[in-house]
Amino acid sequence: MQATAGAIRVDVGEVSLEVFELGGGAERLVFLHDLDYLNGLDYPFLQALAQGRTVLAPSHPGFGASSLPDDFDTVEDIALVYLDWLKRAQAPLHLVGAGFGGWIAAEMAVRCAHLIRSLTLVDALGIKVGDRGTVDIQDLFVLGASELVQICWHDRQRGEREMPLPAPGTGFDEDTLTLLLSQRRTAALMGWNPFMHNPKLRKRLQRLDLPTLVVWGAADRLVTPEYGHAYAQAIPGAQFVIVDAAGHYPYLEQPDEFTATLEAFLSQA
Repeated sequence: MQATAGAIRVDVGEVSLEVFELGGGAERLVFLHDLDYLNGLDYPFLQALAQGRTVLAPSHPGFGASSLPDDFDTVEDIALVYLDWLKRAQAPLHLVGAGFGGWIAAEMAVRCAHLIRSLTLVDALGIKVGDRGTVDIQDLFVLGASELVQICWHDRQRGEREMPLPAPGTGFDEDTLTLLLSQRRTAALMGWNPFMHNPKLRKRLQRLDLPTLVVWGAADRLVTPEYGHAYAQAIPGAQFVIVDAAGHYPYLEQPDEFTATLEAFLSQA
């Protein structure tokens, strides 16, 4: 592992991962970030989770400073890279996936649950709930910045200040805007068709036999709480928790409640 600014670099096969690390406890937790998210450690919920444990927050291949091989075009490709990484990262460990990262985490868990001590899915994408004519996941690639904030945040004014969207007037410098556009391009490559889900994943979730928590923001309209409830029902023994006054990012809008809920779960896992 080679140290870089604020992160370590980990080579996994042909992928060079950027991994942010916080804390120093023996217990280890991996956080897999969402699509519209600037990865790093300056988030209160990560700071809180790192009290007494080590938190690892990798940037997905094609996100942040992590490389993207030319032949990667599915979420499964990312999931397998992370599983190869976990094999040498003192597994089993706690795995938390949010949104797009929740989809990746679920794909990992149905393949190699023995590497995972517990699984937490936060407003996760990845499954199909309704019939072919039902829109389970709103098309975030065609919505404008204002519309995305409206469906993703309970507190719209806060969302306008904090949601990292590659749009004019957001206050980001050119390098950050380029990064955000690149990340969206990677997400579209991985999840365009079928849109942001694996048709086989929902049935595969019944294979899981590990402590699982599904957390959902009550005001999430990108993927609604009803979708989240269906996600939890597909996983044997999963707990389902709603976070009030939060949208698609409960860990950002309600970090104290989110971390308290997660810590209570982890203490029993």
